[in-house]
Amino acid sequence: MSASTDTPTRIILDTDMAMGVLGSDIDDGFALALALAEPSISVELVTSVNGNADVESGSFLSVELLHRLGHPDIPVVQGAAAPLVFPDKRRGAPDYVQRDFGHRKPQPGFAAAEIARRIDAEPGELTIVAIGPLTNIAAAINLDPDLPSKVKEIVIMGGVFLGHTNSEVKPGEFNFFVDPEAADAVVRSGAPIRLVGLDVTVQVQLTREQATEMTSSDSEFSQFAGEYTIAWIDHLLKQHPGDPFAGKSCAMHDPLAVAAVSHPQLMTWKDAYVQVVTGPSVARGVVVADFLANENPPRPNVKIATEVDADGFVQYFLDQLASV
Repeated sequence: MSASTDTPTRIILDTDMAMGVLGSDIDDGFALALALAEPSISVELVTSVNGNADVESGSFLSVELLHRLGHPDIPVVQGAAAPLVFPDKRRGAPDYVQRDFGHRKPQPGFAAAEIARRIDAEPGELTIVAIGPLTNIAAAINLDPDLPSKVKEIVIMGGVFLGHTNSEVKPGEFNFFVDPEAADAVVRSGAPIRLVGLDVTVQVQLTREQATEMTSSDSEFSQFAGEYTIAWIDHLLKQHPGDPFAGKSCAMHDPLAVAAVSHPQLMTWKDAYVQVVTGPSVARGVVVADFLANENPPRPNVKIATEVDADGFVQYFLDQLASV
């Protein structure tokens, strides 16, 4: 069953928003749109984090998209500008992002502190949906070590569990690879966690034709999203000409994590004990997932999506987006 619309799940969406940054993934924007369109979800706060784009761009774009989606009242608070142990990797917004979107400012404050404050104020009421690197979430746990017992749930788009990235340059899935120390701290925190990784997200694709249809929509968001989706599909074709989806479609990684909140039945879930490889390792960011943890210690610390009804998700996704 889907979540009840009588009592919406109240979420904090933590995102490395990049829809609007050339050559960057666009699925965070669709995740935000899906969360806002879904009646069983109430978006209470959006926080930005370094990842697909620099955190400053992510903040500007989050505010911009909330305006385009008709929800300018939802606050955006800026978060971590770099991974936990590599603060020197901080990046600033490109000039064209500053020019086109810099007039949209986030609220004052710091994402980790605001996440910790809100969850402390309402124990058991708020779910974190984390669709970028987990720097903000790990920092919030550092600020309040009891946060794992106060949060309702943490749903994470990150990791790959039944396969591999097959990349020496980026052995771990992107969100975990950017800040594996943060990812490991979060999955070991004791919080109730569900993980939606590449095993399932690569199976849910938005086609070039569907993106082209969006560009002729009357919706200010859909026009914007369609244009940047086509640009992203073109970018993927240049970067990965051997990929079977290259030039034809792109994966909706982050929207599937939102669907895990509203329609968990679209996925098959299995308990596992996971750890993330950290430090200067050839396997940096790789997840070790023990699905036999029910039989042998240590005990499971997460639930992992291992299968997905891809057609069911895409239909649900397109139906919901038609309303924005």
